[in-house]
Amino acid sequence: MQGSILGSAVKRREDPRLITGTGSFVDDLKVPGALHAHFVRSPFAHARISHVDVAGASALPGVVAVYTATDLGLPARPGFAPIGDAFARLPLADGVVRHVGDPLAMVIAETKQQAADAVAAVEVDYDPIPHVVSPDAALADGAPVLFPARGGNLAFTSSYGGEGDVLSGAEVVIRGRFVNQRVAAVPLETHAILAVPDPGGESLQVWVSSQNPFLVRDVIAEALGLEESSVIVRALDVGGGFGAKLGVQGEHVLVAAAARRLRRPVRWMETRSENMVSMNQGRGQVQDVELGATRDGKLVGLRVRIVADAGAYPALGAFLPLLTGKMACGVYRIPKIDFSARSAATNTTTVGAYRGAGRPEAASLIERAMDMLAAELGMDPVELRRRNLIAKDAFPYETQDGFIYDSGDYGRALDEAVRLAAYAELREEQARRRAAGDPRLLGIGVSAYVEITAIGATSEFASVEVTEDLGVVVLCGTTNFGQGHETSFAQIAADMLQLPFESVRVIESDTLLVKRGDGTGGSRSMQIGGSAVHKAAAAVRDKATRIAAHLLEVSAEDVELRDGRFGVVGVPGSGVDWPAVAAAAHDPKSLPDDIKPELKEDLDFIQEDTTFPFGAHICVVEVDAETGATHVLKHIAVDDCGRIINPMLAEGQVHGGIAQGMAQALFEEVVYDADGNPLTASLLDYAVPMATEMPELVTAHTVTPSPLNPLGVKGIGESGTIGSTPAVQNAVIDALSHLGVRHIDMPLTAEKVWQAVRDARQP
Repeated sequence: MQGSILGSAVKRREDPRLITGTGSFVDDLKVPGALHAHFVRSPFAHARISHVDVAGASALPGVVAVYTATDLGLPARPGFAPIGDAFARLPLADGVVRHVGDPLAMVIAETKQQAADAVAAVEVDYDPIPHVVSPDAALADGAPVLFPARGGNLAFTSSYGGEGDVLSGAEVVIRGRFVNQRVAAVPLETHAILAVPDPGGESLQVWVSSQNPFLVRDVIAEALGLEESSVIVRALDVGGGFGAKLGVQGEHVLVAAAARRLRRPVRWMETRSENMVSMNQGRGQVQDVELGATRDGKLVGLRVRIVADAGAYPALGAFLPLLTGKMACGVYRIPKIDFSARSAATNTTTVGAYRGAGRPEAASLIERAMDMLAAELGMDPVELRRRNLIAKDAFPYETQDGFIYDSGDYGRALDEAVRLAAYAELREEQARRRAAGDPRLLGIGVSAYVEITAIGATSEFASVEVTEDLGVVVLCGTTNFGQGHETSFAQIAADMLQLPFESVRVIESDTLLVKRGDGTGGSRSMQIGGSAVHKAAAAVRDKATRIAAHLLEVSAEDVELRDGRFGVVGVPGSGVDWPAVAAAAHDPKSLPDDIKPELKEDLDFIQEDTTFPFGAHICVVEVDAETGATHVLKHIAVDDCGRIINPMLAEGQVHGGIAQGMAQALFEEVVYDADGNPLTASLLDYAVPMATEMPELVTAHTVTPSPLNPLGVKGIGESGTIGSTPAVQNAVIDALSHLGVRHIDMPLTAEKVWQAVRDARQP
């Protein structure tokens, strides 16, 4: 085998089945006799349940069971350890519903339609009670309290810095109040689960659309009082997750409980309407920001106050402002920072992880502030950034809050983005249009970002085995839901073993076959899971080398694997091939006692710290001054995720991330009315990007390897979203800046932009 397959744009193995419609998703599974679950959901934001009458529903044709919270007796589950138990959520609401869409009863029927009909027949008496929709209102004195035992709606606080006046010495201070609006994940495949019990109900097989099958197994086993080994969980092809499928839904536990109780398979496929009010949503921060500098543009200090919306059952989302604070300095040397954040429970859908999870909010915060500062100083936004970037010789770099940036060259990424954008020419064109009074306003938006990946879960399991017929079996505890692990992990194993890429089979997301795992989230898979595969394959290669040395009757130190053949160092043409080594490895009689007869290695790779990918984005937009409509002409993204295993997969991640970041900047937003009713509960009302809205994308990468793992890689799954959102927002505002417009909150809809132009022209 000549050369290395690492770094090659190998086509994704997953694509043929996915683009031809032959992929396998939970709802594709055909299980005879499977029942269907459907849920009664609250139409009120906050209400007491005074009575639930299931008699009419139970009598309908095909209905097998109707369950309320008291029928199943399942335990409440805290959402995230640092938040504590005070906001623990029951799978079915008992006594009180806390947001529109809160489930309070489950119907099980022979068909999906029969279950839906029975849901409509369940009679519930609600007693509406005062509610609170915004986090500011939730934290106000006298606000309605969602969990009285908690004594208030404050879910989590975080802070650091703040010693003295961090803005002292600043000659210029800009102040802004930024809204990082709530958004929905909207995966193509909504939540789905199928639970199949054994005849005695003492074990379960579960298929679920999840980012972490092992967590689903653990939660179901604990809730039902089963051993973990009695619950087998598998994820097949997963139609998107974006962080919203990282946890375990109460509906997952309920379906498993019903299957065990009824001794029959039970399935649930979430409808899109349910998904829009039930699946965890993202972002949801209001940020008060002050940034100070000297008149020559040197940053002096940053003060940030955040109020975050945690939703009805505060969990991971309540914790995420802590990450926003830790990344608030971005790529800049900021000597003093004063950060504090509060998260509040509100009568809305729970907030959780969404692509980037706390880090996009930080990038938006500092990059908006940098553009406002540049405008105040009359300085080009690129120049202001260059003057304050952390120098490339400062790494590893410790930030004000104690994070250690592993490696970086922020100036190089920014310079490359400027070059690819032809930035100077764009500014000249902008000036020409303004001088001519052209209503097609040109805007150029800049963002430089750094983010954190593999935070929290810094170890992963992998197993690599070479079979007697020279097949390679790779097991890993990660979960592929669009990242291309079947391809990239196979590349890693094939490269290390110098065996054909086609011979490698990758298995994930099966708790029966894979010993353990932490799933996929936080852009951890390649640096943690990939490194585990790399090390396991290296161990197998070392063992194969020892076997070859035994066959050649030489020392293992004198044998090398070269071009797929084990030869004696310095003796061309000598050695044995893989078939001979594999045959010997599986024949105990041909091996010495100190070599176990197999070519297999199981291990856990542990990364000692987290990695920090970075990059720079430049967005070019055209804004119609008469209508406020924005057309994105071009988006340039230069991202650095360390060493790149497969450029095609990295590009795919960046493209998808840009689509989501651009959509948040321009039109995505979850909206509630004053009564807590979601006004964006369907795809008729909630806008998601289509191919027709995507501009020309120009992508490039710098490569700054991480010293923290043997592959030198960092995450790339969220970078596109983090870098693109502020670049797009800055571009639209830049188009209007000559009119005196300094800020518009996201999403920058045509109406908002038109109003900003009107206000600027008619103050």
